[in-house]
Amino acid sequence: MNTSAKPSQPSCFHCGEAVTEGERWTAIIDGQPQPMCCPGCKAIAETIVASGLKDYYRHRTELPDVSPAVFDNNNVEARETLLFYDSDALQKQFVGRDGDAAEATFIIEGISCAACSWLIEHRMAQLPGVEQALLNLSSHRLFLRWRPADIKVSSLIEALLRLGYKATPFSATSQEESRLKENKVAIRRMALAGFGMMQIMMMAIPTYADMTVEGEMFLRLAQMILAIPVILYSGAPFFRAAVRDIQARHLTMDVPVSLAIMLAFLASIWSTFNQGVEVYYSEICMFIFFLLVGRYFEMRARHRMSRAGNNLLTLLPNLALRVENGDDVLIASTDINVGDILRIKPGQAIAADGIVLEGRSSVDEAALTGEYMPVGKKVGDTLIGGTMNVESPLLMQVTATGADAQLSTIMRLLDRAQQAKPRAALIADRVASYFVLAVLLVSLAVFLFWLPDGVEKAFFIALSVLVVTCPCALALATPTALTAATAAMRERGLLISKSHVLETLPQINRVVFDKTGTLTQGRLTLERVVPLADLSETELLSLAAGLEKYSTHPIARAFSGIDAAQVSQPEQISGQGIQGQWQGLTVRLGRADFAWSQPITAPDTAGQWLLLASDQQPLGWIQLNDSLRRSAFTVVKGLQQRGIAVSLLTGDPGESGPRVAAELGISDVRAGMTPSDKLAAVNTWQQAGEKVMMVGDGINDVPVLAGADLSLAVNEASDLAKTNADTLLTNGQLEVLLQSLDTGRKTRRIITQNHAWAIGYNLLALPAAASGLVEPWQAAIGMSLSSVLVVANAMRLLWLQAIPTKEH
Repeated sequence: MNTSAKPSQPSCFHCGEAVTEGERWTAIIDGQPQPMCCPGCKAIAETIVASGLKDYYRHRTELPDVSPAVFDNNNVEARETLLFYDSDALQKQFVGRDGDAAEATFIIEGISCAACSWLIEHRMAQLPGVEQALLNLSSHRLFLRWRPADIKVSSLIEALLRLGYKATPFSATSQEESRLKENKVAIRRMALAGFGMMQIMMMAIPTYADMTVEGEMFLRLAQMILAIPVILYSGAPFFRAAVRDIQARHLTMDVPVSLAIMLAFLASIWSTFNQGVEVYYSEICMFIFFLLVGRYFEMRARHRMSRAGNNLLTLLPNLALRVENGDDVLIASTDINVGDILRIKPGQAIAADGIVLEGRSSVDEAALTGEYMPVGKKVGDTLIGGTMNVESPLLMQVTATGADAQLSTIMRLLDRAQQAKPRAALIADRVASYFVLAVLLVSLAVFLFWLPDGVEKAFFIALSVLVVTCPCALALATPTALTAATAAMRERGLLISKSHVLETLPQINRVVFDKTGTLTQGRLTLERVVPLADLSETELLSLAAGLEKYSTHPIARAFSGIDAAQVSQPEQISGQGIQGQWQGLTVRLGRADFAWSQPITAPDTAGQWLLLASDQQPLGWIQLNDSLRRSAFTVVKGLQQRGIAVSLLTGDPGESGPRVAAELGISDVRAGMTPSDKLAAVNTWQQAGEKVMMVGDGINDVPVLAGADLSLAVNEASDLAKTNADTLLTNGQLEVLLQSLDTGRKTRRIITQNHAWAIGYNLLALPAAASGLVEPWQAAIGMSLSSVLVVANAMRLLWLQAIPTKEH
C-alpha cells in the first residue's frame, strides 16, 4: 500500500482520507509522527499501538474500507478496524455508563431528509440489546442506549454502515470539521449545477431558431456532455439516498427526484440521437440546482443551531497539573486517569471529578448548582470537573473522567432530551412517505392513460406529473421551519432542549417565576449599613472595602468602587471571612461567629449580614442582597400586555418576595413555598385548563420545572434544573422569553403557510400536468421554485435580531 501523500494534501495514515487544511492531528507510530484526519482516527491508531498491535500498519496491504459493500464481501480487515471501537481505552472518551446500560452520542453522515431519521431509529431499535435510539435531525446526532452484555459498539457502527450511514463518536472538534467539509462540498455541488445550467441554457437558445440538422445535433451533444458532470457530481446525493432507501424498502422524496432526473436524461439522450422534438438538459441542471439551493439553506440553519449544543464541555480545562513523585507535571486533560493526584491552584478550573485529599478552599459550582456563592471544600469533600477553585490550593484524587464525569453525563442528558421529534414533524414525515408512493402510482397511471396516443407523448406527460408533484416542498415544510426557529431562538439566547417547545409556546396563558436568580440578578449588592460603634457608614464601608480588596471571594465584588482604607497583613480564612491590621487593631469581616467571639444577633433575617469587628468591639453590620434584573420589568409588562397571567412563587419566607412582586406589578405572589407547594399550585392551574410555563433556576425548582407544560431555566441555573427544563436562557436576558412566545406563534403560522402552499401547489399542478398542459421543463421550474419558496418562508424566522448579551 502506498501511504505517501503530497505535502500540500496529506492523507490519513489510518484510513486514507484526505487531511483538510488547518488544524491537523498526528499519532506517533514506530517513532514517527503520522498525519490523522480526525481525533477518531488518532484515538484508534494510538489504541492500536498501545495494545501492541503496531505491526498492523506494517503488514496491511491496502487501506481498510468500511463501506457497506465491504461487509457483504466479508472483509475481515474492515471488521477488525471496527473492533477497535470495543477497546476500553477508546470507549472511555465517549461511552458513559448508567447502571447495566451504556450510552453514547454519534455523528451520522449521509442523512438527506426526515425519512432517514425514521429509518435509522427503527432499524437500530430492532437490534438485540439496544434500549433506545433517538436521532436529532437538526444536528445529525444519534443517541444510543444499549446493554453492553448483549451488543458491542462495533456491531452498532456496523449496523449503521449496512444502512448506508457512517457513524463516528461525537466530538465537538470533529463535528466542526464535519460541518466545514459538508459546507464546502455543498457549495461545490451548487456551483457546478449553476454553471452547467447557465451554459446549457445559452447553448439551447440557438436551437429554437432555424438551424441545420448538423448544427442542432452539435449543440445537443455539447449540452449532453455538460449535463453529465452535473448529474454525476451535483446530483450524486439524490442517487445515493435513493439507492439506500430502495434497499431499505422505505420511500423518501429522493426516489422520485432521482427517477425524474434519470428518466429525463435518458429521454433527452434518445431525442438527441433520434432527432426528437425536445431535450431537457438545461431543465435537469435547473432542477438539481434549485433542489441543492433548498437543501443548502436547510443545512446552514442546521449548522447554526448545532454549534450551540456544547456549552458545558467548554468548562473543562485543556491542561491539568498531575503530581508525580512529588513534582507537578503539566499534562493534557485527556490524559487524566482515575486515581491520579491533581493539584488545583486558586483561579483554576477543576479538570475531572474527584475528592479533596489536602487543603481547604471555596469552589465556584455555579455550573452545577446555579448558586452564585462558592461552596467551602475540605478534605473528603467531592469536586466536580468544570467547577472553579476560588481561594486556596487543593490536592485532589480523580474518581471519574471522560464520559463517566458528571459534565459529560449532563451533556448526554441534554442530547437525549433534544432527540425526540415534535408531533408536527412526525406527522409530516408520515405524510411525505405516503405521498411519495402516491406520486409514483399516479405517474404510472397517467402514462398508461396516454399510452394509446403514443409512447413518447405518454412518457413526457408522465414525466411532467412525476416532476411537478415531487413532494420536496411538503417534506421541507415542517423540519425547515422548526430548524430555523430553533436556530433563531438559540441566537437570541434561548436553547431548546425538548421537542414540544415550539408547539406549546403559542398555547401558554400563564407564566410562573421563581424569585432568587430568576427575577433577581443572582449576585450580591450593598443594601444597608448599621453602625455599632463610633464609625460612620462611610468609614465602615471604607474599612470593609480595604479588607475585601485582597479577597478573591465573590462577596468582594459588592465593595468594588468604594474608596478603600489602608489595611495591612490581610489573611483570608476559607469559609469564614477575611482579617487584617488597621490602625494597630486586628479587624475581621465575615460571619458573625468569626468576626466576634461573643454571640450577637443581626438586625433582621432578610438578606445576608456580614459583621465587621475589631479585637475590641463589634463595629457594624453590612447587609448584602440580591437586586432585580432590569429586564424583569420589561418581561413582566410584556407578558401582561399579551394577556398572559404572571405569578411569583418563592421559597423565601421573608418580605423580599412581596417587595419584588410589588416593584414589578405582579399581583399573584406566594412566599415561603416548598417545592411540593409550587408543584401543587401549578397542577391547580393546569386542572383549571391553563397552559403554564415555569421559569426557575435552582434544584428546588426541578419538580415544578418538570411538571409545568413548558419550563425555562435561566443561564445561572443548576445543571439539574437545566436538564429538566424544556428551554435554557443562555444570555441572562429575560426579554428573550417575550421573543420566544412571538417566535412560537410565528413558527406555527409559517408551518401552516408552508403546508398550505405545498399541498395547494400539488393539487393545482397535478391536474394541469396530467392533462398534458405542463411541459417537463415547466414542471421542473415549478417544483424547484415551490421548494425554494418553502425554505425561504421558513428562513424568515432567522432574520429577527438577537437581544444584546448584557444586562441593560
